[in-house]
Amino acid sequence: MHFRRERRNGVVVSLQETLEAGKEDSALTLSDVLQDGFCMEDSCEQQDEARRLRQLIEGLPARERKLTQLETAQLLQISRSYVSRLETHALDQLRKGWLQESPGE
Repeated sequence: MHFRRERRNGVVVSLQETLEAGKEDSALTLSDVLQDGFCMEDSCEQQDEARRLRQLIEGLPARERKLTQLETAQLLQISRSYVSRLETHALDQLRKGWLQESPGE
Protein backbone atom coordinates (compact mmCIF):
# COMPACT_ATOMS: atom_id res chain seq x y z
CA MET A 1 0.00 0.00 0.00
CA HIS A 2 2.96 2.29 0.59
CA PHE A 3 3.72 2.44 -3.16
CA ARG A 4 0.15 3.30 -4.10
CA ARG A 5 0.16 6.20 -1.66
CA GLU A 6 3.55 7.40 -2.93
CA ARG A 7 2.47 7.05 -6.57
CA ARG A 8 -0.53 9.30 -5.93
CA ASN A 9 1.79 11.89 -4.43
CA GLY A 10 4.06 11.74 -7.49
CA VAL A 11 7.14 10.82 -5.45
CA VAL A 12 9.92 8.89 -7.18
CA VAL A 13 10.59 5.47 -5.67
CA SER A 14 14.10 4.03 -5.65
CA LEU A 15 14.83 0.40 -6.52
CA GLN A 16 16.90 0.31 -3.32
CA GLU A 17 14.08 1.55 -1.09
CA THR A 18 13.30 -0.81 1.77
CA LEU A 19 10.04 -2.71 1.42
CA GLU A 20 10.26 -4.48 4.76
CA ALA A 21 12.98 -5.26 7.24
CA GLY A 22 13.76 -8.82 8.23
CA LYS A 23 14.36 -10.09 11.76
CA GLU A 24 18.14 -10.04 11.26
CA ASP A 25 18.31 -6.46 9.94
CA SER A 26 18.24 -7.72 6.36
CA ALA A 27 16.10 -5.31 4.41
CA LEU A 28 14.04 -6.44 1.43
CA THR A 29 14.25 -3.91 -1.43
CA LEU A 30 12.25 -3.43 -4.59
CA SER A 31 15.20 -4.65 -6.67
CA ASP A 32 15.12 -7.89 -4.65
CA VAL A 33 11.57 -8.68 -5.75
CA LEU A 34 11.82 -7.72 -9.42
CA GLN A 35 11.67 -10.58 -11.88
CA ASP A 36 15.06 -12.16 -12.61
CA GLY A 37 16.43 -11.11 -15.97
CA PHE A 38 14.21 -8.06 -16.09
CA CYS A 39 16.04 -5.05 -17.42
CA MET A 40 14.07 -1.84 -17.20
CA GLU A 41 16.32 -0.20 -19.78
CA ASP A 42 15.58 -2.92 -22.36
CA SER A 43 11.87 -2.68 -21.64
CA CYS A 44 11.90 1.10 -22.08
CA GLU A 45 13.87 0.81 -25.33
CA GLN A 46 11.41 -1.75 -26.70
CA GLN A 47 8.47 0.47 -25.79
CA ASP A 48 10.15 3.45 -27.43
CA GLU A 49 10.88 1.46 -30.59
CA ALA A 50 7.28 0.20 -30.73
CA ARG A 51 6.04 3.79 -30.37
CA ARG A 52 8.37 4.98 -33.15
CA LEU A 53 7.26 2.14 -35.45
CA ARG A 54 3.56 2.92 -34.82
CA GLN A 55 4.22 6.57 -35.70
CA LEU A 56 5.99 5.60 -38.91
CA ILE A 57 3.17 3.24 -39.90
CA GLU A 58 0.55 5.89 -39.14
CA GLY A 59 2.46 8.22 -41.48
CA LEU A 60 1.93 5.87 -44.44
CA PRO A 61 -0.94 6.46 -46.84
CA ALA A 62 -4.01 4.42 -45.89
CA ARG A 63 -3.75 2.10 -48.88
CA GLU A 64 -0.20 1.16 -47.85
CA ARG A 65 -1.02 0.15 -44.27
CA LYS A 66 -4.28 -1.84 -44.37
CA LEU A 67 -5.51 -5.23 -45.54
CA THR A 68 -3.78 -8.17 -47.22
CA GLN A 69 -2.35 -7.90 -50.72
CA LEU A 70 -5.26 -9.83 -52.21
CA GLU A 71 -7.90 -7.83 -50.30
CA THR A 72 -6.21 -4.59 -51.29
CA ALA A 73 -6.03 -5.64 -54.92
CA GLN A 74 -9.73 -6.56 -54.98
CA LEU A 75 -10.79 -3.41 -53.17
CA LEU A 76 -8.75 -1.06 -55.38
CA GLN A 77 -9.34 -3.14 -58.52
CA ILE A 78 -5.63 -3.43 -59.23
CA SER A 79 -3.39 -6.45 -59.63
CA ARG A 80 -1.89 -8.20 -56.65
CA SER A 81 1.57 -7.69 -58.16
CA TYR A 82 0.99 -3.92 -58.14
CA VAL A 83 -0.04 -4.18 -54.49
CA SER A 84 3.21 -6.03 -53.87
CA ARG A 85 5.16 -3.15 -55.42
CA LEU A 86 3.24 -0.67 -53.23
CA GLU A 87 4.05 -2.80 -50.17
CA THR A 88 7.75 -2.87 -51.05
CA HIS A 89 7.69 0.91 -51.46
CA ALA A 90 5.96 1.34 -48.08
CA LEU A 91 8.51 -0.92 -46.35
CA ASP A 92 11.35 1.08 -47.92
CA GLN A 93 9.79 4.28 -46.57
CA LEU A 94 9.50 2.73 -43.10
CA ARG A 95 13.11 1.53 -43.24
CA LYS A 96 14.38 4.97 -44.28
CA GLY A 97 12.27 6.68 -41.61
CA TRP A 98 13.52 4.25 -38.98
CA LEU A 99 17.16 4.87 -39.85
CA GLN A 100 16.72 8.66 -40.02
CA GLU A 101 15.07 8.86 -36.61
CA SER A 102 17.32 6.39 -34.77
CA PRO A 103 18.14 7.83 -31.36
CA GLY A 104 21.78 8.43 -30.60
CA GLU A 105 22.82 8.82 -34.22
